[in-house]
Amino acid sequence: MSDLYLEAIEQARVYDVAIETPLELAPKLSARLHNEVLFKREDLQPVFSFKLRGAYNKIAQLTEAERTRGVICASAGNHAQGVALSSRKLGIKATIVMPHTTPEIKVKAVQRLGGNVVLFGDSYSDASGHAMELCKQNGMVFVHPYDDPAVIAGQGTIAEEMMRQYPGDLDAVFVPIGGGGLIAGIAVYLKAKSPNTKIIGVEPVDSAAMSQSIKTGHRITLDQVGIFADGVAVKTVGEHTFAMVQQYVDEIILVDTDEICAAIKDIYEDNRSIVEPAGALAVAALKKYVRQSGARGQLLAAINSGANMNFDRMRHVAERTEMGEGKEALFAVTIPERPGSFLDFCRIIGDRNITEFNYRMSSRHEAHVFAGISISDDDGEEAAALESAMKEAGLPTLNLHDNELAKLHVRHMVGGHCPLVENEVIYRFEFPERPGALLEFLTRAAGRWNISMFHYRNHAAAFGRVLAGVEVPPHERAEFEDYLDVLAYPYVNESDNPAYTTFLK
Repeated sequence: MSDLYLEAIEQARVYDVAIETPLELAPKLSARLHNEVLFKREDLQPVFSFKLRGAYNKIAQLTEAERTRGVICASAGNHAQGVALSSRKLGIKATIVMPHTTPEIKVKAVQRLGGNVVLFGDSYSDASGHAMELCKQNGMVFVHPYDDPAVIAGQGTIAEEMMRQYPGDLDAVFVPIGGGGLIAGIAVYLKAKSPNTKIIGVEPVDSAAMSQSIKTGHRITLDQVGIFADGVAVKTVGEHTFAMVQQYVDEIILVDTDEICAAIKDIYEDNRSIVEPAGALAVAALKKYVRQSGARGQLLAAINSGANMNFDRMRHVAERTEMGEGKEALFAVTIPERPGSFLDFCRIIGDRNITEFNYRMSSRHEAHVFAGISISDDDGEEAAALESAMKEAGLPTLNLHDNELAKLHVRHMVGGHCPLVENEVIYRFEFPERPGALLEFLTRAAGRWNISMFHYRNHAAAFGRVLAGVEVPPHERAEFEDYLDVLAYPYVNESDNPAYTTFLK
């Protein structure tokens, strides 16, 4: 298999539309990490993503009869633009099926490139199923986003370029994983040409389909995938790609939202480019690898895979960057409701900067504080010391560093509990960003349960983040969760989350 892919990569047709992207030094990050860090700048491609390589290589190899039938794909972003541009270059009709939740900016980008956009469903799975139906009905050629040997070979040209640009052995290369097409192409080539180079894949902790598949020994399907790094939000990895990752990839590192946001900032500070969350995965993992392994003086490369960033999402990125860098600690602290207690609290904080402060009197005896505090380390020791100091002073304290509910919602809505609310249960949802999603939620409930609290946040993604409180008597809890299952919006019961019980209950 290796020899066949090597030949396919070396003969791949990508440069009619793609460019050879630079492998450039990241001087600031290199100095900070005490290693030589290189960025492979796939964010500089004409469609701002590596996806163009695989799409063009696949379509360019079609027979004349296949070209006449036209091509079809399902995608909510970068693959769609790659297929549209490749098809326009080759004079082929392209149909792109996209979910209704796709941001308008991406739909218009595909239309500008000549793609015929069909909107269907709320998710990639919905769009993919419809694309396959249209493919069968109309005889079009389906261009898979990752699980196709020609697509894999097209992505593998990145590794061929890297070997030309830096002939010596790289110590490690970090590659984002969605369905696996990118890492499969890069890994099969580098393992043949530079066998001492470690190939390290990267996934978000909430979209780790490849990592979990490798652990179980077979492909699994995730029930839900995280929506922040939507460019790698895949429930099931490819059949071809899974086998190749098993054989050629050394390790997979998982990173969280805060680490991704910090990596977006790192890339910006080195070259003033703003990559999308999936495009920053490799840098986030590279930093984690150095921190955990203690690597020094090594040559490390990260694939900056794409830059189709919606500007509105930058607000969320900016919020989470400080925590991702280990520069902000987040606490819920209960202080006595008496004169001087706030001063005592501030004395514990000392000369550290307070980044956020929400205060709410809970009773005549105590008050709750939601506090963000600047810290200077990234190993958690300073935050732990602060937490200990508060507890030693008799102040009940919760470290909210890993509490997603607190970071997404509670910090924006500290206010307390209405005494009239009874039997409240709390759920965190992902609502599809399409007209009627809220109406559908309310209509299906049909007035059976009262909504006692509702907080919505949009991050310019396919799904919005919702926190809802609902009055549900205990004997109706099972019926209510049956209703949620039928509704099919991803949800998490947060009724026992300490951030909720402290500030909102």
